[in-house]
Amino acid sequence: MTEVTSAASDGQRAPRVPAISFEFFPPKTEEMERSLWETIKRLAPLSPSFVSVTYGAGGSTRERTHSTIARIRKETDLLPAAHLTCVGAARGEIDEIVDRYHEVGVRHIVALRGDPATGLGTLYAAHPDGYQTSAELVAGIRKRHPDIEVSVSAYPEKHPESATIDADIDTLQAKVDAGASRAITQVFFDNDLYFRYLDRVRARGIDIPIVPGIMPMHNFKQARAFVTRAGTSVPDWLAAKFEGLDDDAETRKLVAATVAAGQVQKLAKHGVDTFHFYTMNRADLVFAISHLLGIRPHCAQKAA
Repeated sequence: MTEVTSAASDGQRAPRVPAISFEFFPPKTEEMERSLWETIKRLAPLSPSFVSVTYGAGGSTRERTHSTIARIRKETDLLPAAHLTCVGAARGEIDEIVDRYHEVGVRHIVALRGDPATGLGTLYAAHPDGYQTSAELVAGIRKRHPDIEVSVSAYPEKHPESATIDADIDTLQAKVDAGASRAITQVFFDNDLYFRYLDRVRARGIDIPIVPGIMPMHNFKQARAFVTRAGTSVPDWLAAKFEGLDDDAETRKLVAATVAAGQVQKLAKHGVDTFHFYTMNRADLVFAISHLLGIRPHCAQKAA
């Protein structure tokens, strides 16, 4: 495994280098496969704590998720975390998936309820013979394989289906009680939302890490449409920064990097020392933001 060094000059005490992790999604085509592995090769020398691979609605990417995880495990020094949802599968089927991951050496699962198989905004219906909630899924994983670490989701603006923020924190508490050891937040763009949420979570006695999820907006229009369906608000000031750039990809990339870098640097200034990046299978902006956080590749990692 490579080491990461601070950018501090000799003779000065190095600031604490933040811990980072990355999220990828399984590729659909050979071209997307090549692009993903170029991204992995670019980001691997930054020595993330782990890298996660998403799981499509209703298990639609199940085999591609597993094959991507297995290849990361086999061909790199990275520690992969597999996303897993409750959607569209009986308990026995999900348990078998967990067993398969355990067999290939995976010891970290991101356990999620999952979006409705009919799409965001539609009514969620649990499988009649499946895990009914994410907390049940966490408990099932931990009971079956106590050596598997389980991360879960958290929502600074509450889950769209939660009646109140307090009810949403009740759900988080249930996941922690079931054995979750880390929560990764949904995307947010106003840091005050994160800090207010963190205060409420801590006031409830929940002490697991609440890791901010950061998404560089490579394509603002597409990203805004996606995140708003998931309950994230997009401030007017942010939309204004991308006005007039629909046909200017290069400038959009510079603006996106500036916005995301500013967000993480302000979080770091206020004591946040762990970040999870939704990479969208692209390395450029995430690598640049990590650099600005003081994270440096020390040597080349084993080639993927």
